[in-house]
Amino acid sequence: MTWTIGAADHFVGSVLGRLFVRAESDGCARVRLEPLEHHRNVNGVYHGGAILSLIDSAIFPATMLLTGKTDLNVATIDLQTQFVAPGDLDRPLDALVTLTRETGRMTFTRGVVVQDDDVVASFTALQRKIAG
Repeated sequence: MTWTIGAADHFVGSVLGRLFVRAESDGCARVRLEPLEHHRNVNGVYHGGAILSLIDSAIFPATMLLTGKTDLNVATIDLQTQFVAPGDLDRPLDALVTLTRETGRMTFTRGVVVQDDDVVASFTALQRKIAG
């Protein structure tokens, strides 16, 4: 499915653009970011801020897809990221998100950002469910 968070002139829509989300057979969700010229840093690779934005934006639709809860309303309260390699702007970035645990108030996720078989970053995230 195509995923756009907020209006085109809000942060995610204007910086990331459309995200593509699908469930994988191994219980994780794949969230894809297609490269845009403004994702480039001065070294000609994906900017770390674009990668972090992808991760923070990907865990929300991935968690909705993995839990089956379309009315889920969460806020990220912790995001730990380890950059492993530069992201090549000739290929899309895929965040592979796994739901580790869900409680009454929290969701715990982890994952990797990849390009084909190349790992760009790994992450863990904690989101708080908020009333909405």
